[in-house]
Parts: sequence; C-alpha cells; structure tokens
Amino acid sequence: MKAIVKTKPQPGAELLDAPTPRIAPDQVLVKVRATSICGTDVHIYKWDPWAQGRIGEKRLPQILGHEVAGEVVEVGSHVSRIKIGDYVSAETHIYDPGDLTALLEQKHLGEHMKILGVDCDGAFAEYIAVPERVCWKNDPSLPPEFATLQEPLGNAVYAVLGEDYDVAGKTMVIFGDGPAGVLSAGVARVCGATKIFLVGRSAITLEVGKKMGADYTLTLDLEPEERISFVLDHTGGNGADIVLEMAGNPQAVLEGFKVLRRGGRFTAFGVLSSPELNLDYNNSLVFKGIQVHGINGRKIFDTWYRASNFLSSGRLDLSPLITHMFPLEDFEKGFQAVMHRPRNCLKVVLFPHEKELEIAQARRSNNVR
Repeated sequence: MKAIVKTKPQPGAELLDAPTPRIAPDQVLVKVRATSICGTDVHIYKWDPWAQGRIGEKRLPQILGHEVAGEVVEVGSHVSRIKIGDYVSAETHIYDPGDLTALLEQKHLGEHMKILGVDCDGAFAEYIAVPERVCWKNDPSLPPEFATLQEPLGNAVYAVLGEDYDVAGKTMVIFGDGPAGVLSAGVARVCGATKIFLVGRSAITLEVGKKMGADYTLTLDLEPEERISFVLDHTGGNGADIVLEMAGNPQAVLEGFKVLRRGGRFTAFGVLSSPELNLDYNNSLVFKGIQVHGINGRKIFDTWYRASNFLSSGRLDLSPLITHMFPLEDFEKGFQAVMHRPRNCLKVVLFPHEKELEIAQARRSNNVR
C-alpha cells in the first residue's frame, strides 16, 4: 500500500510502498477514504523537540497521521460490534481498559494510553489497523472529508462544553484562529453562546471564523489592552463567561485570564512551547473564583456522539474549514500549506484514492453533500 512514512530523524517524510497492516484479534482493517493533517502531524513532520522527545529515532520508521474516515474491510476474531462494510472514523486516544481513568469513564486520559500516529502507525496510508474499541460508526450520508474532521471537532466540542455543559446564553472569547479555534466558534454558535469573540493573527482564517459563528474578530495587530477593553466594553464591563485558549501562546493565556469574568470558566487546550508562565496566581485564579478545565482529547464517546449529530443534522457546516484537498501523493503540498505563514490554510484533507478526491471536489463545486 501507499503510505506517508517518517523514516529519518530530520524534517520531512516519504511516500513509500509499505506492507498492508496485519490486524490483531481485537482490531479492524480500514480502507482509508480520507485523512487530514493536524498540528501534531506538523510537529512530527518538522521533527521538532517535542517529536524528538515523544517519538524518538528508535521508533522510526512510522506512518504519520491520525484523523481518518474509511470503510472496514477486515475484522479480527475477537471483534463483535464493528462489521465489514461499516463506515468508521477512529478515536485517536487508544485507551487501556485497565487504567483507573478508563474504569472511571475518563477513557481519553490514562497512563498506558497510546495515540494513533504518535505511538503506533497512523492513517496517512491506503489502509490502517485500529482497535475495535476506538472505532466510531459514521452516518453513511456524511462525506469522508467531513467525517475525518470529527476528531478535531471533538476537541472543540469538549473545549466549548467543558465539564458542566453550561454554555447557552453565555459569552465566550476564543484565542487562536487555527482549526481548533475556528471549529470552537462554530460549536459555540450551535450550542447557544451569545457573544463569541475570536482572537487571531490571519485575516483569512478570522473571516472563516466569522462564517463559522464568531460575532467579533480581534487581530493581533491591536495592542493587548485594546482587545481587553473591547471584550469588557461588550460584556458590560464584567468580562466573558467562558474563555478558550486554543492557541498555545503565553500572551493568549495571560490575556485570557484578564478578559474572564469572576466565577467564569477558563478552558486550556493549547500547548505552550515552554511550560513556564509568569502568571498572577492569586488574582487570576484564587480571588477570581474561576474554574480551569484542561482539555486532552475528546470524551469517548460523548463528544463523538454530539459532533456526529451536529454534522448529520446540518446544524454545523465544516465546508468553510476545508481550504485544501490533495491526493495522498501530494502530501508535501499539504504540509507546506499548513505551515505557510501568514496562515491562509485551515484544514488539508488527503485522499489515498483518486476517485474519492474527484467526488469530494465535485461536491465542493456543487456545494452539496
């Protein structure tokens, strides 16, 4: 099969002929119909310090990718829920059923959890083997280019809803105009958030954020004090009820605490390049009486269920988010588009099979699903 493989401990990847995976008794073999590039894939592609430490040279070669949609073509002897012919996507966090977090229904966390495309071969290939327990059955009417985005959409759903699901009628500031931030604007809109502020750098992606659901966009061309004043002026001087930090930027974290009202909720999703942060702990957290929610993945399968319903109902349209589509062989173009700055790209979808790409392009041209 064709596969995009990280072969060397240096920037880049290669298109190779690789063996089709042999499945374990608890796995299924999926023929990939669509797969999409994520920020984690970029870290691995660039072979930055995170990738070097998290994966390491000894584990190479390894197939990249984790966002996927495809058809099950083979099932293991212990598989019972998933059938040949099922149209599925895969939860990235392959949980260990024996972990305490799994027993407590926090399957997305866990000491022995493995991540698809990070700890094992991924989805940038014609076929992928995944455990049955992380397969999600898709609505047959959902196009593959949308179905593959359910994994990052799940991040946005979890970030927006938090642990208490108390969103309707509330105001929200989202820091970050990448896919996670823009998706969050769309989810916030369908969940009933009233005033949605999206903060980012790129005029192109901020405009997509408006199409998805943001009421106001604030650029980094403004001084921090100007952005803070704008939010306060539009929230009665109280600050926003909810702040999502989706950018992994220290300034965004600090600014986020300043625009959050007393008793509000701060959702931490973005990963900082350095864990050290000069934060006024007393005045930003303690005396404000806020909640802080860390987001690592998606709730299995609560957020998948909600994301799937958002899409199949037509309440949430992901088409503005998909800015580029390429055949799998053109993965280099896809990575270059994602890494281009200033940002003019949100999600890149790759298609291992030319016919799927042609159908997706026709669907996009006709603006029909």
